[in-house]
Amino acid sequence: GSTALGCVAGLLLMLDGLHFVLSRLALLDIFLAFFILCAVTCLVIDRDWYRVRMARSLEADEVDQVTRGWGPVRALLFRPWLVLSGVCFGLAIGTKWTAAMPLAAFGIMVWLWSAGARRSFGVRWPVLRSAVVDGLPAFVQLVVVAALVYVATWTGWLIHAGEYEEHLSATQYTRFVAEGKDCSYQPTLDDSRWPTSTEPDATGPAEAWQSLRSLWSYHQDVYTFHAHFLNCSDHTYQSKPAGWLFLNRPVGVAADTGIEPGTRGCEAAAGSSCLRQVLLIGTPVLWWTGIVALLYALAMWIGARDWRFGVVIVGTASTWLPWLMYDDRPIFLFYAIATLPFVVLALTLAMGKLIGPSRRPSARRTWGVILAGSFLVLVLVNFAWFWPIFTNGLLTRSE
Repeated sequence: GSTALGCVAGLLLMLDGLHFVLSRLALLDIFLAFFILCAVTCLVIDRDWYRVRMARSLEADEVDQVTRGWGPVRALLFRPWLVLSGVCFGLAIGTKWTAAMPLAAFGIMVWLWSAGARRSFGVRWPVLRSAVVDGLPAFVQLVVVAALVYVATWTGWLIHAGEYEEHLSATQYTRFVAEGKDCSYQPTLDDSRWPTSTEPDATGPAEAWQSLRSLWSYHQDVYTFHAHFLNCSDHTYQSKPAGWLFLNRPVGVAADTGIEPGTRGCEAAAGSSCLRQVLLIGTPVLWWTGIVALLYALAMWIGARDWRFGVVIVGTASTWLPWLMYDDRPIFLFYAIATLPFVVLALTLAMGKLIGPSRRPSARRTWGVILAGSFLVLVLVNFAWFWPIFTNGLLTRSE
């Protein structure tokens, strides 16, 4: 409920190096983070909308005799913010499949939030009853809508499936799966092609079905490649996801390391040189303090049962922990950009707790503002220190 802290959260996000560099590079992950954040925002708004709508229905005595023991039903069947969240999640999954994890996690949260609302209004067995009257409609409005939007993001493929098949259907992994080959196996043009690539072109509704089957074959190839063919690969900048919150391995984006003195603005001493480089690395003060804030959020969610901290923990867990299953293949620090908004939210909520809810002058409020403000300044100074390696700035070796 604090506009000031909302602005602080925006500033913290703006002052993170990972976010800043990715926003300039426009890799997929910045769009993934954006759509996930939009989707979760809609779910938080839906939580408030749901409770207000339920209270109004009870005040207006809109609960009929059939559903009186369940609480309002008809008034809560359509939840517009859930639908909008489903659209955002569909766009997120259309950017990267990893968005399916937070969709699943927050889908469960929607059910539990709805059950909690029904419990607060006196409904007995709220978890089970909410699974029926809230869970099923929510599944349609959130998951089914997301799936439809996801398919819609492949409209280009569905319209021009023949052109895609011409270039991609020979890169088939069917033989690999069938024969159980190891990851050293490379598919060749001799492999079997997709069934749709050898079929006559259909017309009408059959054409749409043929295009969908073609798209499914491509999905199978992509999944097989990522599930099996990267296990024997490595990369200079790969990192273990267990260390992402510690910024364990920055990713080099660009480097020009041999700029001679007197050329291109280099003022290095004779015998030395200048360099420019861009690194994908978060602002350390923000991320390292964020680890403490996440631990605090976990304690507040479990101990104080504060639902806001639950958003932090579920968001962080669903965008980060699944990667631990794939730490034997090349994955990179910048995948953690989807986790960053929840780290920022953890920090902001912790700052709010430091300051306290009262607006009256007090020792707690004074010290809370000093500590929170000092942290914000430290993040700003840390961001400014790394500015040259965020922006391809010219540096001497000593610098």
